[in-house]
Amino acid sequence: MDAQGRGRADNVDPADQWVLNPRTGEYELRLSPSAPESPVPGPRRAAPRATGAPRATGAKGASAADGGTAGRARRGTAAPGREVPPQRRRRPTPEEPVPGRRGRRPEKKKSKGKKALLWAGGSTAFIVLVAGVGGYVYLKHLEGNVTTTDVGTAGSSSFKKDEAFNILIIGTDKRTGAGNEGYGDTGSAGHADTTILLHVAKDRSNATALSIPRDLIVDIPDCETTQEDGTKAVVPGTQGVRFNRSLGESGRDAGCTMRTVKEATGIQPNHFMMADFNAVKTLTTAVDGVEVCVEKAVDDKKSKLKLPAGESMVEGEQALAFVRTRHAFGNEGDLDRIKVQQQFLGSLMRKMSSSDTLTSPTKLVKLAEAATKALTVDKPIGNVGTLKDIALELKKVPTKNITFLTVPVIDNPAEKVKATVVPAPSEAPQVFDMIRNDISFTEVEQKEKEQEKKEAAAVAARLEGEKSDPSEVRVRVLNGGAPSGSAQLELQYLQTEAGVSKSENAGNAPAEVAKTTLEYAPDQAAQARALAEILGLSGAAMKPGESVTNAQGLPTMTLTLGKDFKGAGVKLNAKSIATPDLPKSTADQKQCAS
Repeated sequence: MDAQGRGRADNVDPADQWVLNPRTGEYELRLSPSAPESPVPGPRRAAPRATGAPRATGAKGASAADGGTAGRARRGTAAPGREVPPQRRRRPTPEEPVPGRRGRRPEKKKSKGKKALLWAGGSTAFIVLVAGVGGYVYLKHLEGNVTTTDVGTAGSSSFKKDEAFNILIIGTDKRTGAGNEGYGDTGSAGHADTTILLHVAKDRSNATALSIPRDLIVDIPDCETTQEDGTKAVVPGTQGVRFNRSLGESGRDAGCTMRTVKEATGIQPNHFMMADFNAVKTLTTAVDGVEVCVEKAVDDKKSKLKLPAGESMVEGEQALAFVRTRHAFGNEGDLDRIKVQQQFLGSLMRKMSSSDTLTSPTKLVKLAEAATKALTVDKPIGNVGTLKDIALELKKVPTKNITFLTVPVIDNPAEKVKATVVPAPSEAPQVFDMIRNDISFTEVEQKEKEQEKKEAAAVAARLEGEKSDPSEVRVRVLNGGAPSGSAQLELQYLQTEAGVSKSENAGNAPAEVAKTTLEYAPDQAAQARALAEILGLSGAAMKPGESVTNAQGLPTMTLTLGKDFKGAGVKLNAKSIATPDLPKSTADQKQCAS
């Protein structure tokens, strides 16, 4: 190959390597061959033959130089003694674009197949890996763009497709890239400036994106980090400090932030994904901008954000200013900025899953490059196969069932000048419990299971009939696999809110059970039906058997809380649960910042 040929082959824009597969009607990425091909199909001219050089012959001894009899016939030249009719003009057939060549693409055909709906939940930096980008070599190239961090035991050792999972998405205030000198602290290693805990339900029917305020007061535990030379070092923890200090300060890595989230919420992050300021600029530019809306015109001198009232398209520097400004919306605090960031993220998700993006090879390649270069992840998910698996699981979640909300907080009572916040004592634990127990914040459809069909007869027989008044129900509560303290919390609910005053805590069950059960004697059926209605128990959970005698010598039913227990006051058959009075939104909603 000559130098000119090498230049053409080595400098091909990946977007120009997409060609239409006529069998599927879809564009596919085809990598350049090892040698260039002629851009114009047609007859080839024979190379000059050196004097005295023998002629190369093909089949039946025909000369390759003159093509033999068959060659003359194709060129319209008669063999001796024969007359050749003139060639007919053939209708030109569409030709597939030559891989690696810039040219006019054929008209796009609408695929008859199922349109893929891709969603990031904040983890936009890896979604594009399954958005139709083909070619193993190119995917390995994208994998090379991703930076990984060893967080040890702070997360999971692998990604499991058949389980619920939690990904901690971290936006840092670290400066990288040109033009970011005005953002973040000079020389900062990158604090946890914007943090979202993304929970994806086991059945993929819903997801929750929980924003964690950077000014939330937390205890940061001791955490082991991996140094540049590969050695391990423990960074001492600290109590009663801002959440954003869990990253960057004293050498803390993303694993320290994961441990801090577990300490503060009781929710275990399985993996993390981290990006800095530059990611917002490159990602929004790759998709040709993201639509935002403001109720009033914005002219913020500090962030340099200037927008008219109503809808606008932002990208690059303007998009970063939109998510960074603290002075254009609400009371100019971090909590109002979080709301704006959630609205922006929902809009970015809709743009990425739109047909305009998914059917554009150029946008997909730009987005893949920008996204993977912006991303740092934990080692177990830092390979292309796992990233694709995660994205494929995420795309199963309907955008209408992706809920954005923020940790419920109140002003820090220890401060005279209010600058930080603490978890709201009543609402925050309920939100954490719902996420831990895989309960949706939106109404979702549940698929009828085969086991439920088999239980139908038992349900009809055991649940139908007279029900006792709650005050007549006598039951003892055992913990048989629910989180620690669940029996006492459920007891408090039964006594104070459900009216089951004749209830008591019996401690731990002899063994753990998968399903919550209620055992009762035949003469306690009316009581059992009343309690089943309160708790949302199925007929299968009701176990006719024997009663036990309590301290007063009275017969008592036994309620054993299993691993399926969803939290105090939460019905076991609940499709979803009414949340506390919290501001929340879903990814399919268009909203205007105010």
